[in-house]
Amino acid sequence: MYDSRINEWFVPRFGPLRFRVAIGMLFLPYTGMCVSFTVIGSLLAEDLAWDRLIAIVVIYILALGVSAHALDSIGSKRKPWGNIFSSRALLAIALTALAVAYAIGIYYIVFYVPFLAIVAVLEGFFLFAYNLELFNARFHNNLFFSISWGGLPLLAGYVMQTNSISIPALIASSITALAAYAEIRVSRPYKELKRSNTAEKEKIILYEKVLKLLSVGSIGVSVSMLMVRMLLS
Repeated sequence: MYDSRINEWFVPRFGPLRFRVAIGMLFLPYTGMCVSFTVIGSLLAEDLAWDRLIAIVVIYILALGVSAHALDSIGSKRKPWGNIFSSRALLAIALTALAVAYAIGIYYIVFYVPFLAIVAVLEGFFLFAYNLELFNARFHNNLFFSISWGGLPLLAGYVMQTNSISIPALIASSITALAAYAEIRVSRPYKELKRSNTAEKEKIILYEKVLKLLSVGSIGVSVSMLMVRMLLS
């Protein structure tokens, strides 16, 4: 039932139920965390093209923020958001957002950064394999989540700027992958405790604080780096 997640800390407490579920399904703090990794990756480049930074942010907002979460709602066996949106509507939203994201990506791949195609193929695969739990859910686990939501976004930001990979970028991507891994490791038991209506309220509060710290902290780091880069440019 949708009420298993409707009272999450990132879901608005106001507005019609359909609106609240729509915002909740975007998982804005975690989407922001992922997008912040693309910003950090972009800022690791010596020369920064602002249009490419904006483009990669928009791509990940659409592809992972909108499309991946819409597909996850379709593929999830528990249906935490209920049937507020039909599978047909969710699929239409997912494919539309993905089409726009890939249209932007293909433009930059063709004219500026062909190496980005590798990341685009990998992220596209994980987008469907993870969220729709394809291949007997073989890719629906913490490891592949950390790769697709942590490591690859940072590399995408760096590749978008440089059309290359560097050792510092690989090291940084391993750090963001670890951050994503920590987030999903905490998120899974947190969801189970919330769903079970357990009396372990203190543990739920602790998990929630960790999730807030990881998401808000990641966004804060990227914003701070961006501000410093703007001041120095």
